[in-house]
Amino acid sequence: MGVPTAKAQDASAWQGELHAAARLIGGATQNASEAKWLRAGIEIRLDRGWKTYWRYPGDSGTPPSLDFSGSENVSAVTALWPAPERFSDGAGGYSIGYLHNVVLPLRVVPKNAAKPSSLHAKLGYAVCGSLCIPAEADLNLKLSGKAGTEEPELIAAEARVPRRVRVGADPGSREGLAIRSVHRQTESAHERVVVEVAVPEGAPVDLFAEGPTSDWALPLPEPDKSAPNNVPGLRRFSFVLDGLPPGVRAQGAKLTLTAVSPTDAIEVEVHLD
Repeated sequence: MGVPTAKAQDASAWQGELHAAARLIGGATQNASEAKWLRAGIEIRLDRGWKTYWRYPGDSGTPPSLDFSGSENVSAVTALWPAPERFSDGAGGYSIGYLHNVVLPLRVVPKNAAKPSSLHAKLGYAVCGSLCIPAEADLNLKLSGKAGTEEPELIAAEARVPRRVRVGADPGSREGLAIRSVHRQTESAHERVVVEVAVPEGAPVDLFAEGPTSDWALPLPEPDKSAPNNVPGLRRFSFVLDGLPPGVRAQGAKLTLTAVSPTDAIEVEVHLD
C-alpha cells in the first residue's frame, strides 16, 4: 500500500509493509491519582479487505508482539486493546481481530515526569487477506506530552477499549452490557462453560474467552440454542473447555471474558467454580 506522510510532530513516520503500514502517535500528559502518564498509540492502517489480529487471535492467527525496551525515560508501557470482531479464518474456524484501521492505545509512564520521554516500539504483526503475511515496524517518537492533531483519534480508540466490570454488575444504561453469570457444567463427557450476557433487546453481541496464560487455546464461545426465549435482553453463550495446557485443570482457573456490541464493550475476570 502507499505510505502516507506524518501530519505533524506528534506522529512518527509511517513504516509500510505489503498491504499495511504502522506508526506511533502521541498525545497529552494525563494526571492520574497514582502517577502521571503520557497518552500514545500504535496506529495500523490496512488495505481494504485485509485484517490483523487481537491479543488473542482465536482459532488461528498470530497476535501482535510489542517491545518497548529501547525507550528512553520510560518506566512502563501498558498496551490497551480496542474491542475486536470475529471473522472467518478461511479454514472452517474463526479468528478475532480488526477488519479496518486500528489504533492500539498506549499508557506511557515516564521515569522522570519533568524530563522528555522517547518511545521506541518494535512491532510484529500479521496482515491477512486470502493469505497471511508477517509484518514488522521499528518505530520511534519523542513524546511532547501536549494535545496535538492525533489527540481525538487516541481518545476515540480509548473509548472503544472494553471497560472492566464485575460479574453480575448492572449495565448502567439501556445501551450497556453486563455478564450476569458464568457456570462450569460437568454433567457431560466434555466440560462446558455457560455465560449469560445481558444486552439491550435486539442488539447484536459477541463474546470472547481467554485463559490465564498464552498457552491456553480456548474455543470461541457460540450462542447457546438452549437459552430461554422468554427472557428479553438475555443471551446465553457456551464453549467446551478445550485447549488447556497439558496437566492443567479448569476448576479455579481465571478466565477473561470480553463482550462486544456496536455501542459498548466490557471485560470481566472470573474464576471457574
